[in-house]
Amino acid sequence: MNATVAVLLAQDALINAAIYALLALTLVMVFSVTRVILLPQGEIVSLAALTLAAMETGVVPGTIYLLCAGGGACALLELWTFVRTRQTMALRSAAGYVLYAALVTAATLLVVPAASAAPIRILLSILIVAPFGLFMYRIAFRPLAHASVLVLLIVAMAIHFVMLGFGLMAFGAEGVRTEPIVSGTLRMAGFVLKTQALFVIAVTIVLIGIMAWFFGRTLAGKALRATAYNRTGARLVGIRPQSSGGLAFILAGVIGTASGLLIAPVTTVYFDTGFLIGLKGFIAAIVGGLGSYPLAALGAVLIGIIESYSSFWASAFKDSIVFALIIPVLLWRNIGHALFSEEEEE
Repeated sequence: MNATVAVLLAQDALINAAIYALLALTLVMVFSVTRVILLPQGEIVSLAALTLAAMETGVVPGTIYLLCAGGGACALLELWTFVRTRQTMALRSAAGYVLYAALVTAATLLVVPAASAAPIRILLSILIVAPFGLFMYRIAFRPLAHASVLVLLIVAMAIHFVMLGFGLMAFGAEGVRTEPIVSGTLRMAGFVLKTQALFVIAVTIVLIGIMAWFFGRTLAGKALRATAYNRTGARLVGIRPQSSGGLAFILAGVIGTASGLLIAPVTTVYFDTGFLIGLKGFIAAIVGGLGSYPLAALGAVLIGIIESYSSFWASAFKDSIVFALIIPVLLWRNIGHALFSEEEEE
């Protein structure tokens, strides 16, 4: 391995680490607030990439049907809530779901066949796919808010398989790659760097900064932190866990969609690509104990580096090497729990 290859591998490592960091942070956030291990997060990533790729070819993406179905199902649930409780807020929510799905569908049907500009296609992709996080919460997880973590995990796996099958049915088994958002290369210190790679890293840093500002400076972010720290205490001071859970899933949908749009130009995306990406983000979250944002981000960097350089030395085993990382982490956490559990209970 020479210096040029090492730099290229480091570039790929940083791209992978950036995406894994975003996924790991959202997994930690959702688990802290709702106790849901959001395994379908990877499917949001792949569906976002496939949606943008379909629109680049002038085809209306199949995800528009999932948007309409999800919006309609959520509206029916809100109408049922209104029938039982007579809360006008439920009626407004039902109207909001239907109106949003109708407007985005109409915009997609009008814009996509007209060979729209790249920024419009990216915006439409976000508007179509980002609400899937909220749909998952309203349809599947909100009615099971008091279920055990195991039940929530089983439901998450079921949603994963449903979305995986939908991706195959709507987009087929062929891989796609979208046009670069930022094209060209940049020469630095004698090495050639892809501008798209630098763009991915820069956007990731900006998104993480926005998340830090949101959680630290805004009332909604502080409400999420309070719910994650103590659900009962948050409820006693007037924070609704349902609202916090919905907000967490909305953020997960937006960040998952952004991740899919970022990786689509640099890697070939298939209908099941999101599963592997989501698993690696989950391992990064496990490194942080599903409770620490900085440790989850560091775990993502570690996974990105190991995956990139192992693809050079042992490409056939790179995924196995990455997934094997979870074994020493779990052993360490179990040993630490066995050593310090008495002190923590006291």
